[in-house]
Amino acid sequence: MRSFVYEALPMRVVFGPGALGSLRAETERLGLQRVLVLCTPGQRALADRAAALLAERAVGVFAEARMHVPVTTVAAAARAARAAEADGCAAVGGGSTVGLAKALALRHGLAVVAVPTTYAGSEMTPIWGLTENARKQTGRDRAVLPRTVLYDPELTRALPVPVSVTSGLNAMAHAVEALYAPDGSPVVAAMAEQGVRDLAVALPAIADRPDDLDARAAALQGAWLCGACLGATTMGLHHKLCHVLGGLLDLPHAETHAVMLPYVAAFDLPAAPEARAALARALGADDPAAALACLAERLGAPRTLRGLGVRHEDLGRVADEVLAAPYANPRPVGRAELDELLERAWSGT
Repeated sequence: MRSFVYEALPMRVVFGPGALGSLRAETERLGLQRVLVLCTPGQRALADRAAALLAERAVGVFAEARMHVPVTTVAAAARAARAAEADGCAAVGGGSTVGLAKALALRHGLAVVAVPTTYAGSEMTPIWGLTENARKQTGRDRAVLPRTVLYDPELTRALPVPVSVTSGLNAMAHAVEALYAPDGSPVVAAMAEQGVRDLAVALPAIADRPDDLDARAAALQGAWLCGACLGATTMGLHHKLCHVLGGLLDLPHAETHAVMLPYVAAFDLPAAPEARAALARALGADDPAAALACLAERLGAPRTLRGLGVRHEDLGRVADEVLAAPYANPRPVGRAELDELLERAWSGT
């Protein structure tokens, strides 16, 4: 009989078409009076819409969120929050915007309401990340958890197919690692399997019919479940590699996860038979790693590190960083194994 610990994270979720319309009511429920809206430059129009919904509770829009959460961006956002005397922030966008909100929660105590527009799943985790001097530092703290998450599938209908695809594969990576995490549980395993199943069905439908609201809702539900898995378990080799690649080489976050997912799965799943069986059920395939590679190819996702602009001579530096502070992993990772894995991911073999 297996023993385990499962600790549910405190999170309120409002899910459904039109959920954005409850933004003001949710901030009122939290007692927030002065809310700074956060977004990337490309999401300014949606952030302005959110600010309009908040009416007098909105104290401005900070539209400079950036990938990997540079500390300089956090400092600029903190100055804007102090100037506006904000007591909370509304993160409208993907993982970059939610990551910025988490940094403000961690360092400055701002309450966060998240309105995800991608399938990154960051809004479901207590994991924060900050990048400084080409190194990405990560940690866990419940203080960074959004108080409320508004999942509105209508906001993802305009998400371009390539971004939808890489964002969804990023979410699947959270669930894959959760299935073999040392602190997993039957609850997490059930969420992970269903999350992968939801996304494996929804992403091809989105690729064929980007405006399909049912497919968008299924993908958002899958991302929610996969993100919750990441929030409840320890990260492994996949996430360590992606954090190092992102911080050291400034690679695009979701695309890096999409590239690494099948390679790391092929490396780790032979040492994790229960995880392999769960993924085989979720993907309807005897070889889950191969199925993940086929899915990525079918969706037109990037397949190699070389395709993301990584130079071959960068691989050694990446391996050095990964081995300097390794994460828990079901299969031991030495220099030879890591070099071979990175070579395969770089060349596509």
